[in-house]
Amino acid sequence: MSRREELAANLAEVEERIAKACEAAGRDRSEVMLLAVTKTWPASDVELLYELGLRNFAENRDQEAGAKVSQLRHLDGARWHMVGRLQRNKSKSVVEWADQVDSVDSVRLAEALAKAAHAKGTKLDVLLQVSIDGDTSRGGCAIPDVGELAGAITRSGDLILRGAMTVAPLTMKPSQAFEALASVVTGLRDDHPTATEVSAGMSGDLEDAISHGSTCVRVGTALLGSRRLTLP
Repeated sequence: MSRREELAANLAEVEERIAKACEAAGRDRSEVMLLAVTKTWPASDVELLYELGLRNFAENRDQEAGAKVSQLRHLDGARWHMVGRLQRNKSKSVVEWADQVDSVDSVRLAEALAKAAHAKGTKLDVLLQVSIDGDTSRGGCAIPDVGELAGAITRSGDLILRGAMTVAPLTMKPSQAFEALASVVTGLRDDHPTATEVSAGMSGDLEDAISHGSTCVRVGTALLGSRRLTLP
């Protein structure tokens, strides 16, 4: 089986899972975006997924992503998300390739990204990353601090708050985490009408996430296979 055939089969399976989950939740398939997490995989795989119809791709390491995206500028309409933890000193570099940063978890990071976007003369879409269990050492903003961070993002004028994302903690049932995130986004929308995106669910738990209102599932392994070792 060629790599294209392998990816096509994987994509068909993932699409079927998403469609069934949407049907079970009484939702329209168009409400859920499939974000292909292409970290550690070569640009050639992204090109194949693009040919198969995908347009939204995610990376989690700035250095790897910058090099990969530069090879793929010819993919008209491709949109790139930064989903990994981000250091403030990488803000300028990330803004060069990312259309959206999904992992904004502190006021200081928001300020650094806003400064970088302003210098580039662009507006940057962002998601507020939420730590549902409050353990911010793994990334994410604690729920009580969401309002402050959302306000800082909006006041910057250079960032557009599109919603929130989370990774379900291992100490909690995924359904509990996704329900909590949906509640956070519902609260955000009152003061931040652009904050409509609920990014939750990955290869192993996308059905739970869709049943709790996820508008974006981040899928890597189920699409591309087991993760490759990251090259030094």
